Amino acid sequence: MTTVLYDTTLRDGTQGEGINLSVSDKLRIAQRLDDFGMHYIEGGWPGSNPKDAEFFARARELRLKQARVAAFGSTRRAGGHCESDPQIKMLLDAQTPVVTMVAKTSRLHVTHVLETTLEENLAMIRDSVAYFKAQGKEVMHDAEHFFDGFKLDKEYALATLRAAAEAGADWLILCETNGGQMPWRSNRSCARPSPQCNPARMPGLASTPTTMRASAWQTRWLARAQDARKCRARSTDMASASAIAT
Repeated sequence: MTTVLYDTTLRDGTQGEGINLSVSDKLRIAQRLDDFGMHYIEGGWPGSNPKDAEFFARARELRLKQARVAAFGSTRRAGGHCESDPQIKMLLDAQTPVVTMVAKTSRLHVTHVLETTLEENLAMIRDSVAYFKAQGKEVMHDAEHFFDGFKLDKEYALATLRAAAEAGADWLILCETNGGQMPWRSNRSCARPSPQCNPARMPGLASTPTTMRASAWQTRWLARAQDARKCRARSTDMASASAIAT
């Protein structure tokens, strides 16, 4: 079994009550995470605040042995274009080798939160993934509220994954965003075969159950394409968010 670790301490880990890290703190933590053997370090959301912008600028000077820094963001806006989208530009300006891109998976969120059409949401996913791949980025497609969306409309939830995969996403991350579902329930959905979303054709498959804690630590289970059917829940890492590839 090959293990791949994806740490979200510098974003998810800073959302807990009483947590306030300086840029220097974040840089020291990133260096230590690399020393621990992390493969991916999610640094934050570029443009969300000056601190994260400074972190990404200074992180380029870190001498990391193996970790790849990821910038977290979202797809282009509905009705817009990647080339003129300010949030997309901020992700590029971060100059990270990896982009983790969150996208809506539940049809309810598409129509009531984004207030756009189901087809436009698929176009947003395809366009954004393809744009970042054209820029030479490793793309992690973060399927927000996947398991809730899967229960509401299985076919549409799978269609969002297919859109990302066909556009060239390197990893598909199935998010249990609310943290209301136990890992073994997520496991059954993750492992369920579907002709519309053939695991053998997927670039990578992930599941991100969230613990019941308000700090929203996440554990991510990743499976490369050929092993996607073997996606199984693992115990949650209470120290940091991680991705385990089988």
